[in-house]
Order: sequence, then structure tokens, then C-alpha cells
Amino acid sequence: MNNEQLTRMRDGKGFIAALDQSGGSTPKALRLYGIEENEYSGDEEMFNLIHQMRSRMMTSPVFNGERVLGAILFEGTMEREVEGLGAAEYLWKKKQVIPFLKIDKGLADEVDGCQIMKPNPDLDALLARATAKGIFGTKMRSVIKEANEKGIKAVVAQQFEVGRQILRAGLVPIIEPEVDINSSTKGEAEVILKAALLEELNKQPADQPVMLKLTLPNVDNFYAELVSHPSVLRVVALSGGYTREDSNKKLAANKGVIASFSRALTEGLSAKQSDADFNATLDSAIAGIYAASIA
Repeated sequence: MNNEQLTRMRDGKGFIAALDQSGGSTPKALRLYGIEENEYSGDEEMFNLIHQMRSRMMTSPVFNGERVLGAILFEGTMEREVEGLGAAEYLWKKKQVIPFLKIDKGLADEVDGCQIMKPNPDLDALLARATAKGIFGTKMRSVIKEANEKGIKAVVAQQFEVGRQILRAGLVPIIEPEVDINSSTKGEAEVILKAALLEELNKQPADQPVMLKLTLPNVDNFYAELVSHPSVLRVVALSGGYTREDSNKKLAANKGVIASFSRALTEGLSAKQSDADFNATLDSAIAGIYAASIA
């Protein structure tokens, strides 16, 4: 664990850029970026295009550690280079942005109103590779669709079990039990989720902290106990399908929570833009998300 990065993640001002769309969500990300599916063929071309998009963001003069604390990478991005350096190394050495890696293999089928993560038998090997490439932490996502106590407890138990495996490898896990913003029982689910998270956090040593990535709650500052918990390094929020404007408004109302936005960060960016337009659009997005994160 890099102590300089740990201190920066705990005390720094800014937000985390989620640049981790994987195979399933890449066509949609490219479409929003102005590249239609008939403009490329096969996975290799698709991943080359998404890497170009991510590289364009990372190398932009407006993307740096002054406002962007960290960036979450997809495994394929970690394995590639940006301006002659490994992506994680580039982020930290050139931009002072702390690199994270998405490590889950997707969601299992819904059970008890929730989706836990699919099995990940090769995780230890991936964590070793990530450490060698300079990754600081990881991210893994489950989804809660209903206020079902059994389902939510299963999600949280699995997240912490895998989280402790990640900590043993010397990395900091971002635990992400996303509550679906369209759930008809979203508020009730958040009550159950907070209780389950606190139960696990109270067993977690403060010198082995985790991060939490949560859906913006129905009640402002609902997760204040998590923000101040000694075993929580940082609480970050996902945009979850809200527009950037709505995400920023909700985020600003939750003190101590910072953004970890994906689609809300890239909103308005296009492959067809000139570099000047691209950088201006990205600058405006970063400025708004940064302001909401430090509010």
C-alpha cells in the first residue's frame, strides 16, 4: 500500500473518475461518445476505440490531480499504455491521479431482490498483476433492486469477504453495493444497507480501511456515520443514471461524500470534437463535479 497515495485519498480534495466500462457496457459508452456500432467490427476494434477515448481524457491538460483524485480502470486499460507508460503508472507519475482497477466479473442472476457478484476464481492472480503495475485499489459492484434484508445482507457479506482478500494483497477495496435508483423501495433498501455496512465496518480494523461507493441517498447526509467511520477511507457516490446536473446537486447535499462518476463525467464528450472543444467540455464537467465533491 502506497502511503503517499493513502494520505492523499484520505485528505485530498477532488473526485474519482470512473473510466471502467467493460465489455457489456462499452458499445453504449462509445455510442454516447458519438461512435456507432456500424463504425467498428469485433471486440478488438471496439476496445481500441474505447482506449483511445480514455487516453484522450487522461492525457487532456484539464485532467490531473488538482481536481481528479483517482481514476478507476478496466482491466484491458491497465494492460495498455498511455504515452509510452503503463496506464496506471502514467496516471500517478504524470498526473498525480491514484489508479484503481475494476476487478469483478459482472453480476449473478437476481436472488432475493439483489444481484451479488459472479465467482472470481482468478482474483489473486489479477491482484498480483495489479500490484506489479502500480494499482492502489480496486472496485467491485453488486446491485440492490429491492429492500430485501436477506438479499442485501448477502451482497454486503460477499463484498466484505472479497474486500478482505483484496486488503490481504495490499490493495484498498472500493466496496460498491449499488442501490438501483429506479427501485420502488430505494429508501427502505438504504436503511437496511446502512445497518449491514456498519455491522461489517465495526469488525474491520481501522488500519485496514475500505472505501465505499454508494448510490446518492434519498435523505441528505444519510450516510454521515459511514463518512466518519474510522474504518472507512472515503465514501464516494455513483451517478447511477442520474444526469450530471442532478448528480451534482444531490452530491453537494451530502457532506464529505465525493463523486465517482462514469457516464455523468463523459456526458457531452464526442469523438468528433476538436481537441479544443473536447478539452473545454471535459474541463466544464470536471469543474462541476469537483465543486459538488468539495461542497
